[in-house]
Amino acid sequence: MARSIILIRSDSLSDVAEYAYAATAPAESRLIFLAGSCPLNKDGSTAAIGDYAGQAAKAIENMRTALSAAGASLQDVISTRVLVASSRQEDLVTAWQVVRDSFADHDVPSTLMGVTVLGYKDQLVEIEAVAAVLD
Repeated sequence: MARSIILIRSDSLSDVAEYAYAATAPAESRLIFLAGSCPLNKDGSTAAIGDYAGQAAKAIENMRTALSAAGASLQDVISTRVLVASSRQEDLVTAWQVVRDSFADHDVPSTLMGVTVLGYKDQLVEIEAVAAVLD
């Protein structure tokens, strides 16, 4: 499958961010809008209770499954939003490191946010994404 995403960087912006600042996809690409990927097991229970890294890993695993069902992979993701139920920056960074490592060199534009609460009991992490593929 051909990849359609172009990650954009600028020498005019700081290089401390661990992601591209923008991304594009050609007009003929099919966009895939993923629901927030939650750290849920198949039976609906929350995985890795109390563990930011464990929940981020489960959310990425579930995202991979949803992408596969749509005919895509992590390499087709064009942007992410990582939501972490915490006001502590170190908790956000813990979840972010798992996400960043999962995407490896495909460092898509991303937003990392601390939020008050997420939708499922004991949920600490949720990851939203948009992907683009050329069929």
